[in-house]
Amino acid sequence: MTSIFKVGDKTIRPGRGWTDADGIQHPGNWNLWSADEKSAKGITEVVMQPLPRGDLYNASNNADGSVNATAKPLDDINVTDKDGNAVMDPRTGKQVVQPGVKSQLKSKVKEQQASHLAQTDWAIVREADVSTAVPANIKTWRDAIRAKATAMEEAIDGAADMAAIEALFVTSDADGNKSGILYDWPELQD
Repeated sequence: MTSIFKVGDKTIRPGRGWTDADGIQHPGNWNLWSADEKSAKGITEVVMQPLPRGDLYNASNNADGSVNATAKPLDDINVTDKDGNAVMDPRTGKQVVQPGVKSQLKSKVKEQQASHLAQTDWAIVREADVSTAVPANIKTWRDAIRAKATAMEEAIDGAADMAAIEALFVTSDADGNKSGILYDWPELQD
């Protein structure tokens, strides 16, 4: 966790001098002072709590280091004006839609899937161009990438709330056991 230091409402930084309310200048090495010396000068340490994932929450730290977080909408939102009327896209004539977390995560799955498949597109092109068969390991891997992408999208669609979305991200416990599904792609075997 990150800490910041304050004197009253003023933030001070280690390695930089500062001037107190009485006009006294203090050296940049004030952070080496003892806890008692810091306390006597009114220096307090504020431990900033970590912010949650920015793709899932709008969040900021409060002055005391705590977090103020609001979950982003899971589902897409039809954009309306202040009077509640649909905002229309002038190019398409369709209502403007703000993508929710689920749509954004599925978009990322699709982007990563395309990036993985692009690595072996050469084999598909070569087969179409000169009739050289796609190696079996590449076919198997490409099928596994598609299946994994489908499983990820289904898991995203099936998540009922933000806690369920958070559980989809791959994490490992202290014993190295993995949980979650998102962005855990199969490896291409030789």
